[in-house]
Amino acid sequence: MKYKVPNHVAIIMDGNGRWAQKRNLKRTKGHQKGAEALKKISEYVYDKKVKVLSVFAFSTENWKRDKEEVDYLMDLFIKSFKDNFDAVKKKGVKVIFSGVKEKLSNKVIKAMEDMTEETKDNKNGIFNICLNYGGQDEILNATKKISKDVSNGVINTDDINPELFNKYLFNDLPPIDLLIRTSGEYRISNFMLWQMAYAEFYFPKVHFPDFNEEEFDKALLYIFICQY
Repeated sequence: MKYKVPNHVAIIMDGNGRWAQKRNLKRTKGHQKGAEALKKISEYVYDKKVKVLSVFAFSTENWKRDKEEVDYLMDLFIKSFKDNFDAVKKKGVKVIFSGVKEKLSNKVIKAMEDMTEETKDNKNGIFNICLNYGGQDEILNATKKISKDVSNGVINTDDINPELFNKYLFNDLPPIDLLIRTSGEYRISNFMLWQMAYAEFYFPKVHFPDFNEEEFDKALLYIFICQY
């Protein structure tokens, strides 16, 4: 069966901690396995001709978690940015980040900047990593920047439309076609609210560490069924 492949796929990578707890493991082990799953799936989606992949790596609300877990996640991000995405880079995919740098350590910011610089000229796809990200914050931030540009005469209020507003977001990305949230939760958790206005939603029960190529194909089948 041939699928109509979505242009922009977004994934809320939920269930790492629960995956670990079901196995009597520390939550950090679940995050480690989640990073391994992301490496595999981020390579696979571009083989399926998806052009943009956005993933929810760390929300602005995640700072409320236990400090040990947060510190582990930050170290894991650095290691992942350095080690896990060589295959994506070789595919010619451009890596970008959405979110704010506030609260992030200099080491994390340096790893982000290195990844961005190394892939800035790549043309075969976009990998958008949402780190220290909140959807409402993104919209508020864009609104403030637009207001400032109106006050300074850079734009007129009559110029404001969805296309212009999109350019003031963290990144100017196409709309999300398919949102996947693993682990069976039916929430979008403040993720890319503007971009998913017309997205199809898919909520598999599998925890993210077990979200593999077969599970992604099931998501494509779901969107195929929704279209007919």
